[in-house]
Amino acid sequence: MKKFSKDRDSGPSQRQLRVGELIRHAVADVLARGEAPDPALTANPITVPEVRMSPDLRLATVYVMPLGGRNKEAVLEALERNNKILRSALVRRVNLKFAPEVRFRIDERFDEAERIERLLRSPEVARDLDKKVKDSQ
Repeated sequence: MKKFSKDRDSGPSQRQLRVGELIRHAVADVLARGEAPDPALTANPITVPEVRMSPDLRLATVYVMPLGGRNKEAVLEALERNNKILRSALVRRVNLKFAPEVRFRIDERFDEAERIERLLRSPEVARDLDKKVKDSQ
């Protein structure tokens, strides 16, 4: 008899999503309160749009974006420098069996959305859309 196993392509489990959201809120709170005393973190408001958890909940990949997309590299370096402080603050806020390892990444979705928006506003796409509307009438 075959055991049921989670399909690898089905995406994260409800537990991964729930824990990721808890960690996202905790990281955002820690950064908003300035608990990591680093000038690069206190000078730049940082958005935390997503946290992805590994299936075993031992690794949290935290996606961040400084307000306006400025100083991305400096912010990322400051987050890595203060990783221990941020992780210990997370442990105090989120009750898990194991404290997850935390990795920080820049969220590139904003850049991708802007690129798609520029494409949609381009004259070529507008021309094709106008042509499609005329053809359907």
